[in-house]
Amino acid sequence: MKVVLGVAGGIAAYKAASLLRLFTEAGHDLTVVPTASALHFVGEATWSALSGKPVHTDVWSDITDVPHVRIGQQADLVIVAPATADLLARAASGQADDLLTNVLLTARCPIVMAPAMHTEMWEHPATQANVATLSERGVHIVPPASGRLTGKDTGPGRLPEPEELYAVCARLLEHPRAVAATAPVTEVIATRGPLRGRHVVVSAGGTREPLDPVRFLGNRSSGKQGYAVAAAAAARGARVTLVTTADLQLPTGVEAVRVETAQQLRAAMLEHFDSADVIVMAAAVADFRPADYVDTKIKKGMAPGDDSAPEIRLVRNPDILAELVRHRGDAAGPVIVGFAAETGDAKASVLEHGRAKLERKGCDVLVVNEVGSDKTFGKDENTVHLLLQGSSRVEDVGPADKRVIADAIWDLVETLV
Repeated sequence: MKVVLGVAGGIAAYKAASLLRLFTEAGHDLTVVPTASALHFVGEATWSALSGKPVHTDVWSDITDVPHVRIGQQADLVIVAPATADLLARAASGQADDLLTNVLLTARCPIVMAPAMHTEMWEHPATQANVATLSERGVHIVPPASGRLTGKDTGPGRLPEPEELYAVCARLLEHPRAVAATAPVTEVIATRGPLRGRHVVVSAGGTREPLDPVRFLGNRSSGKQGYAVAAAAAARGARVTLVTTADLQLPTGVEAVRVETAQQLRAAMLEHFDSADVIVMAAAVADFRPADYVDTKIKKGMAPGDDSAPEIRLVRNPDILAELVRHRGDAAGPVIVGFAAETGDAKASVLEHGRAKLERKGCDVLVVNEVGSDKTFGKDENTVHLLLQGSSRVEDVGPADKRVIADAIWDLVETLV
């Protein structure tokens, strides 16, 4: 497929280099069309080296080939990432003052724009009006993510990760005419893919059980694996609700429900149970919580020689995974996927503990991984064993990126829904 990658002049232009790599590694014929200001952030030599083609910003280069017309006419898809406020304004008004805006006017293929800018610029009525105009004309807009921006600023306006943008484009390349041109990009995702029409509920992160206003009991879970599972489900067409304790960048097209404690997580999972087709309990739920919460900070002894410490009584937290299985009972209900963070011990191996937990919990799939202070938690890679209820087969995945792990999980779950 012939893909045009437009790059406007924003700091997020560096991410477009990774997006370019994803397209070329998938075998697509990619042409980069930057704006002149984009070259202040990533130079012409970089784009030429990565794409294997010369890069131009104006309509006067290679004029005999009429590039300002031919590039757009021959494209199967055009994506602009990042799309700055200036580029959105010029595209909405139909300007043709550089090569990229000419390409946008001549292209008759799907066009995707991924806005990226500071929050105030994104939320300005002028920008929102330009986005609405482009969307009405059939441009697929990928909304910006919320997160760290240039400097110390945070908020909506961050360019989504290259993998998320590539997933959107891959769906459009697979089914360029299957969705009306005016459909928003979230609808494009939701109407295509093996999980289209399905509601997936994913939990992520480690719960925090407060002891006093300052302290809590928790665990080392970062939430990265749960977020990867949610992102992969959205890329496959699902409507995704992510119940999370983690403060990570939200994947494109995913709805977040923020919680902190095990009891809050339990309530959220039960609230979404009846509408779910698949439930993935990837969160690391604390097994125990303090029996008593103290409204003021617990003080340590101040007298000389006083090394005493308070005794903290713990009570069990609810077993949310087992409760969800019981709640489903024998009736038709969602496919339930559990996670087991295990360490081997003198009694059994990680896998043996996992098999026992699968039997005890009663879920349909159990993802077993070995954890520790230097394993899994906070890392970008993981190694897991996938166990299926009623089967002796074990699927070992990894060591691999957590996004690869997420895809392997969905490959298995898709056979059950």
